[in-house]
Amino acid sequence: MLGIVKGLGFTLKNLAKKKVTYSYPDQPVEMPDRFRGIQHFYPEKCIVCNQCAAICPTDCIQLTGKPHPDPNNKKKIIDTYDINFEICILCDLCTEVCPTEAIVMSNNFELSSYSRDDLFKDLQWLHENTDSTREVNKP
Repeated sequence: MLGIVKGLGFTLKNLAKKKVTYSYPDQPVEMPDRFRGIQHFYPEKCIVCNQCAAICPTDCIQLTGKPHPDPNNKKKIIDTYDINFEICILCDLCTEVCPTEAIVMSNNFELSSYSRDDLFKDLQWLHENTDSTREVNKP
């Protein structure tokens, strides 16, 4: 009987407190500054150095490039940049190693889908992913 009274007392005490839940799709959730969401990619900054693909612990990044058509220009042109979010762990290593900051993490975290094929994102989708993009400030 004492247990029921304790439980009822706890419930009545917490009824007056402020609610901590969100009405999620209607009210957006504010993410902290250091939240690691889905990557955003700037293809014009990429120098096709493959450091992001090399450091990825799950090998979910495929990056290919081709030589510049101008023989005097030594830079490569990005051909494909694909991330398989089915196995990506959003570890932020690809953004840390990128020398030109072509990859940045965003606050976007909504990737749910009914098909696993929809979790394979290409260069165009990653470039258009501009929801709450935050710039990386490297010293």
